[in-house]
Amino acid sequence: MTAIPARTLGDDLTASAIGFGAMVLSPGMYGQTDDERGLAALRAALDAGATLIDTSDGYGLDGHNERLVGEAVKGRRDEVVIATKFGFRLPEGVPGHTFPVRYEFGELAVNAEPRYVRGYAETSLRTLGTDHIDLYYPHFPDPTVPIEDTVGAVAELIDDGLVRHLGLSNVTADQLRRAHAVHPVAAVQAQWSMWTPVDPDLLAAARELGVGVVAWSPLGSGFLTGTVQDIQGDDFRRFIPRFQDANLKANNDRFAPLRTLAGELGITPGQLALAWLLHADEHVVPIPGSRTPAHIAENLAAARVALTPQTLARVDEALAGFAPEGTGTLLG
Repeated sequence: MTAIPARTLGDDLTASAIGFGAMVLSPGMYGQTDDERGLAALRAALDAGATLIDTSDGYGLDGHNERLVGEAVKGRRDEVVIATKFGFRLPEGVPGHTFPVRYEFGELAVNAEPRYVRGYAETSLRTLGTDHIDLYYPHFPDPTVPIEDTVGAVAELIDDGLVRHLGLSNVTADQLRRAHAVHPVAAVQAQWSMWTPVDPDLLAAARELGVGVVAWSPLGSGFLTGTVQDIQGDDFRRFIPRFQDANLKANNDRFAPLRTLAGELGITPGQLALAWLLHADEHVVPIPGSRTPAHIAENLAAARVALTPQTLARVDEALAGFAPEGTGTLLG
């Protein structure tokens, strides 16, 4: 394994400065794929130095994504921080509590009632083939359950040694504060990239409480690589207005100054986007995903890119003139 710089999140949890988001390895997200390709991608991420692997019981059917991760880390478990989420994969008879989401999906359903949390964890442990989960998140706050109650159930798992650290995903600053009062939160997962700013109140609360930030979609669902010209087939991005026809063309035109700057620096646009995020906060860990080993190595190499204050000022100037057309990315 190639070492890359490490970062501390919260609750003394340390991981590589850039992790790996495994969501893209299950069919139905960025078009079809297969397990052989998924395993090759995960092993490439580990070999290139990623120690934080992010998955969820809701990615793919019947725990598909967790199963891939478990297979990939066999024999290397002590090298890896496995982060997974719960609440979407509901056993038969467990009711879903719905909440609205954007685009054509209408609404999603979760259940984070305390009485089910241990069962979710035990299922994930079996699927992952491990005896503990390093970082465990409720994927979304349950609209019918106080966050304190869900967190209390995870705290019991930590006391029992099944989980090492508590995480939160897609929460507000108020929910983070309330959860942290019950048990220390190691990381809050939030959407954050050059074209989707993080909630400033959430970031302020995380900094105040000593909670790290795991940035999902740090490459804007691939847009910030500068290589997305159209969306075809069963790629889920066809539902996202920013990726549709005229909007995508306009956005690519507006992103041109950042592509040019990356070229001047001798790095790729994606590396610039990731390095910019790393410079935004010393306790942020982006989790880009990719199915291509070369792209995975490229992403992780961004952990070694140093940006001068002058370069960061140029990035900020370019971003000030980059107002994307269309609403943003889907929930992660």
